[in-house]
Amino acid sequence: MMKAMAAATGLGLLSACSNFDRLLTVQTPSRLAESSYLVPANAALISASAVADYECALGGYAVASGMAAGELFDATQTAARWNYDRRNVEAVDAQYSTAGCEGIGVYTPINTARYTNDQAVAKLEEWTDAQVPNRQRLLATNAAMAGFSLVLLGEGFCQGTINLGKAMTSVQLFDSAEARFTKAITAATAAGDQAALNLAYAGRARARINKGDRTGAAADAARIPTGFVFNATADATVGRRNNRVFQQNNQSFLVTVGPTFRTLNDPRVSVTNQNRLAADQVNQIWTQNKFTSLTATYPIASWIEAQLILAEARGGAEGIAVLNTLRARTGVALPPLSAAEAANFTAALVEERRRELFLQGNRWFDVKRFNQTLTPATGTTYPKGGVYGDQRCWPLPDVERLANPNLG
Repeated sequence: MMKAMAAATGLGLLSACSNFDRLLTVQTPSRLAESSYLVPANAALISASAVADYECALGGYAVASGMAAGELFDATQTAARWNYDRRNVEAVDAQYSTAGCEGIGVYTPINTARYTNDQAVAKLEEWTDAQVPNRQRLLATNAAMAGFSLVLLGEGFCQGTINLGKAMTSVQLFDSAEARFTKAITAATAAGDQAALNLAYAGRARARINKGDRTGAAADAARIPTGFVFNATADATVGRRNNRVFQQNNQSFLVTVGPTFRTLNDPRVSVTNQNRLAADQVNQIWTQNKFTSLTATYPIASWIEAQLILAEARGGAEGIAVLNTLRARTGVALPPLSAAEAANFTAALVEERRRELFLQGNRWFDVKRFNQTLTPATGTTYPKGGVYGDQRCWPLPDVERLANPNLG
């Protein structure tokens, strides 16, 4: 099955070498032709595979963006990863552009997830309810996952593209995400599936608040019931399906929790000092306690994030009240915000988001849209070489520009 645009780029490069021509014409008996795979009988498999693509992309993005945003520090001796940490990713870098989600790549995995979920939606729209059991529920789920893929693309990158199209701004990507969430809402309503409906409304609320539509975001966020969460699944036996945060931080010690998250004395940011140096002989290893195993699920959407969006959209005293309710809930039990904290609503909101959404892939875009002070400061010496940059989003990779005829 076709996957990512980067795969097409790779084939394009190979085709320039005549020595590979005969290899490219070999039929691989272990692989199905796309036309044989994309049939109604495989609908559930097609849908689940596309969802798994997004789950893997999200895990890799949570780690990569966590390094960029200071939630995590790279703890390896591998220079290819340092640019995430150093905030100076370059368009030529292969790590962020073509590496898979297991290798903490971001551009190809996110675009793969967008493509396969859009493809699943297109086929499900072609087929009938008689051909595919639970067709509307599957359609709703895949449309929502395509929407979340575009949300990550808009949040993480300065520009993005869809299907070799022209360069799109973040707002345009969020518009495209909103269209997919709206399609998911229609399908979930037809299916009578409340979980899929909540997922779609939560996703649309995020896309809307990202582009400054406070009224629309508030309307959607207010629909999400207390306790709702839609989790990405994980598995210990298949590396691609590991909880990527746990695998990178707690198992392999390839990243460490960033210094500004180590001593918050907040149950929402529980961490442990392992009292050992990392392999890079620079960083102390601190591990997170939010995700406790390779099989730990992690949220794609939740009522907590929806409440944070609602607080942001409404602001003022009402927004502070929402934040205080979250702080007071069972398992957190923190006192209300102080008068001084409440007096600066935006700062209070950003800080609550920093803690509530720790290691969920939200912080990198918050640093950009709330114009947060970069830590460590721009120009500070990076201990493994060079200096910290001032990057707040990743550039469109050169691999996309080379493969896409619609980009200059």
